[in-house]
Amino acid sequence: MDATSGKTEQEWRETLTPEQYAVLREKGTERPFTGKYVHSKQDGIYRCAACGAELFSSDTKFESGSGWPSFTEPVNRANVNLHEDRSHGMLRTEVTCKNCGSHLGHVFDDGPGPTGQRYCINSVSLELEPADHKPLR
Repeated sequence: MDATSGKTEQEWRETLTPEQYAVLREKGTERPFTGKYVHSKQDGIYRCAACGAELFSSDTKFESGSGWPSFTEPVNRANVNLHEDRSHGMLRTEVTCKNCGSHLGHVFDDGPGPTGQRYCINSVSLELEPADHKPLR
């Protein structure tokens, strides 16, 4: 059982699509320029595809040319965790959802001002809640 979310890996497999599971739970990545949000210009809040936590705002999204949706900062820094990642012979900073521990992508120090950061996030890790969405009560 995952200590962060309380779900077993079997429950995650039943909840997520195979592609989502590979990225969110097994720290995979989608191929560049294939994700549904790479070129999206729609306003709204990007939430964790696994648990629904608020992660990024369309206000901070920018075209980085990397092939993945890129953001200058999270909507709330407390909603993400950063971890050293030495996989694939590289030193990177992994971004995970603080609420459920799911892998989102990586953050790099080559983004535009004012933060200078580029949160490079897999589309499959995100669900966009459009700005005109009215939550159900």
